[in-house]
Parts: sequence; structure tokens; C-alpha cells
Amino acid sequence: MFGRRAWIGLALAGFTALAGCGKKDEVKKDGGPAASGQGATAAPQTGDILVGAYLSLSGEETQFGKDTQEGIDLATDEVNQAGGVKGRKIKVLYEDDKSNAAEATQKVRQLIDRKVVALLGEVASSRSLAGGLIANTSKIPMITPSSTAVKVTTGREYVFRVCFTDDAQGVAAAEFVAQKLNKKKVSILYAAQDPYSSGLAESFRETAKKLGLEIVADKGFQKGEKNFRTYLEQVTAPKPDIIFTPIYYSDMVPIAQQAKEKNIPGSMFLGGDGWDSEDLLKGAGAELDGAYFTNHYAPDVPWENSKKFVAAYKERFKRDPSSLAAQGYDAARLLYDAMGRAGVIEPKAIRDALAATKGFQGATGTISMDANRNADKPLVVVQIKDKKFQYFATTNEKK
Repeated sequence: MFGRRAWIGLALAGFTALAGCGKKDEVKKDGGPAASGQGATAAPQTGDILVGAYLSLSGEETQFGKDTQEGIDLATDEVNQAGGVKGRKIKVLYEDDKSNAAEATQKVRQLIDRKVVALLGEVASSRSLAGGLIANTSKIPMITPSSTAVKVTTGREYVFRVCFTDDAQGVAAAEFVAQKLNKKKVSILYAAQDPYSSGLAESFRETAKKLGLEIVADKGFQKGEKNFRTYLEQVTAPKPDIIFTPIYYSDMVPIAQQAKEKNIPGSMFLGGDGWDSEDLLKGAGAELDGAYFTNHYAPDVPWENSKKFVAAYKERFKRDPSSLAAQGYDAARLLYDAMGRAGVIEPKAIRDALAATKGFQGATGTISMDANRNADKPLVVVQIKDKKFQYFATTNEKK
């Protein structure tokens, strides 16, 4: 059953600042993690704590990977400057998977061979599915900052995420169309071969039908497509009120540019979190003026923890953070917090501590892990105005 969501443009009060990793008052325990445990790696209990991170530091989604790395680096430095975890410094070992799922598999194997006790990554669901299989088989806990495909954590006891899932995002997007925008006719344009895009489209499609929305066109394009003019003709011919395009920024830029050629206004488009990149604004910020997308975060969300994160990020990197940077930050901070709560720095104990996470105060909101190792957290809607991402609303499902 899909409950009606309240769309809120006001701050959620009560967020407290992130303190040093591992303090008991940061995260409430639900039974507490196991006091000890052994994963596939027998980790040393002295010296630096080795954490692996596999990201798209080159290839099509390079911006996603670099933003995430910056968030991880900021979180790591903050924790190390505060004394580390259990008196030990954290060292993050990075591997570039080149925006490729096969590379992700190899990089995870290499990081595990280097005796990491946990993994951070990936951004794209296809690569987290590949790397997560190896992590789970090897019993090394992994946190993806932003992979939203439902299958990423399904049946994988060692794989977690700090983002919401595609089904939650698809529900929120459909409800936003029906309840906030009061639209009736919807077209869908998505990447058919991509788990993220097709999964989000399916979730939106199912909820839209339940809400009485009319899907007047539903088109999937193939990976590598560059000419979207025919697709745009097909999805606009039935005169929809809005076009749902749950795709990555790398595809949305040419779509928006080609839509302008056909006089399709940016306000006709609604996307998902895959839009969140400076490259989208640089390539199609003007063309997408007035468009909305569901996301994990916006730099101007009215939450105290976010304000502190934004201030620290801007001081270091001299620009506003993307949601990828914020999620990389939260994934790392939550991992280090779990290490502090674990009885021993070993993969199994860290896994159990991650599973017990309740009420973690992150930059992207309050995060609790559900039984499927998915984050229960706020979801926001962002609008593109004047070539900037602007916070528009927060969803809050009524219980």
C-alpha cells in the first residue's frame, strides 16, 4: 500500500552536529553489534585501519566518482584529526574502475587482497552489483554511497547503502507529479539496459498507475545512444504534462539540448538523482530551467548537519558540494562510526555494527539501517533555477 506523502518545504528540526566517530550518543544501538567476529580478512589490531574505495575516477561517470572521493576524503580527515577510530588512523586505498562493471569486480578483488576491513563504493548500481557480489562472497562489509537499484543489497548480508532505493524514489516522484504538480498525463523516457534507469522507471510506472496518472508514452533507449530526436518526438506527440527521465546526467545533457531544438521547455522534465552533477548545469542548465528531480540532498537543505558539512566542504574545495559528495561523506562517517561501535576492528564485527545503526546524524539527514541494509532517510526534490540546484521540498511519509 502506498501512503500519501506530505510535501514539506520547511526544515526538519533537531539535527545535531556530527561529533567524533564512535561516540555512543551519536547512534543508538538496537541490541548492539557483536563483540567480535572474523571475516575473510584477519585484520591487524594496530597501525592504520585500511579501508578500500572503488569509484569511477575515469570514464563516463567521472564526475560522480570524483565528487564521492572528495566527500570520503573530507570525512576521513575529520575523523583522523579527531584521533581516528579506537586511537588508530584510517587510510583509504582508492581504485579506479573506469566506470566499468567488469573493472569494478577486479578492483574489489585487488582491494580485498590488500587486506582492507571494509569497502566504500560504488556510485552506479551496475558497478555496485558487480563489486558487491565479490564483497559479500568474501565477507567484507561494503557501503555504497549512492547506488539505488533494489538488487544491490538484496540477499547480500555484507552490502549496505546510505541512500534510498529506486522503489522509494520512484514512488516519491510519481506522488510529486500527482499530488504537488497536479499533473495527469506522463511520458517516460529511460535507458533500457541500465539497472538504475530501468528500475526507477518501473517503480514510477507502477505507482503512477495506482495514483490514476495516464502514461501516454513509454520509451527505452539503448546504451550509447546519442541522437534522441526521434525519442523526443515519440514522447511529446501524445502531449504529456510532464516527461519522466530517470537517467544519468551524461545522457540528460544531449536530451535537454536536443529538446530545446524542438522547443520543449525544461519545465517539462522530471528526473532522478542521476541528474546531480555540475556537468549537467554546465551542459544544459539553461535548457533545463524549471525542471525538477528527486535527490538525496541539495546544498541549501535547511538541516544543521548539512550546513556544517557544506561549510567544511566549501572551505576545502572552494565550491558547493553535490549530493554525491555529501553521500560519500555520509558513507565514510557512518562506516567509521560503526568501527567505533564494533567490539573489534574485524569485518564481521563492523558488519554487525553497521546493521545496528539507528539515528545516525548525517549531512543528508538522519539515517537508520532497515532489515535489508537500506537507509531509512529523507528524500528531497530539487529544482533547477538560474543554472543552479535549489532545494524545493522534503518528502515525509505518514505512518
